[in-house]
Amino acid sequence: MVEVKHITKSFDGRVVLHDISAVFEEGKTNLIIGRSGSGKTVLMKNIIGLQQPDSGQILYDNRDLTSMNKRELGTLRQEMGMLFQGSALFDSMTVLENVLFPLDMFSDKTSQERKERALFCLERVNLLDAEHLYPSEISGGMMKRAAIARAIALQPKYLFCDEPNSGLDPKTALLIDELIHDITTEYKMTTVINTHDMNSVINIGDNIIFIKEGVKEWQGNKDEVINSKNKALNDFIFASDLFKKVKEIEMNQEEG
Repeated sequence: MVEVKHITKSFDGRVVLHDISAVFEEGKTNLIIGRSGSGKTVLMKNIIGLQQPDSGQILYDNRDLTSMNKRELGTLRQEMGMLFQGSALFDSMTVLENVLFPLDMFSDKTSQERKERALFCLERVNLLDAEHLYPSEISGGMMKRAAIARAIALQPKYLFCDEPNSGLDPKTALLIDELIHDITTEYKMTTVINTHDMNSVINIGDNIIFIKEGVKEWQGNKDEVINSKNKALNDFIFASDLFKKVKEIEMNQEEG
């Protein structure tokens, strides 16, 4: 579990995060949603330690990241998996070599054990046939799956995903959502996803935090988000055609 308590962050005197508190639950896909410029990216960067909040606590199973020294922070980061928006695979490495990279850097396993772990992760994301290919030789969806395999290579307790569906077609995005959700449940990870994809909200939103202008406006799940009475949230989500259609279906069912 990851918990943020009363996080505030400013840049050049402008407050970007206003006293945010939230719990990100273990074994669930926790989504941070909001418009561009709402502060959700800054919140994610504070949570993973790329930025330091002005005040507040960031607790990883009761360990406060904001008070950690360099060694403690290094240990914590080995418990994190990262899925970047652009996949961030190394162009000069094969798919297998990309997944091996964090294992070679941080694992004390033997070379054979590291390779077996990398192959297991590729099998888990259904990508064994592509192990010898380079990123330029595979599709965007395959690149995301390879990046997921790399992110889970060190068996992280915490998985952070930045816009995992960016640049993907709807069908591929759905497959990536389902893969992330399945892996989260299977390995009981605390997964935090920064997204503006409303399909992800309705498909895998186990726990959703909505940020508006640096303030946490609402927190709930995918079953509650449709019927929320929060005006700011409704203005945000019902800008999506998907949510409009879901709402229309629900209203028709109630009338019927």
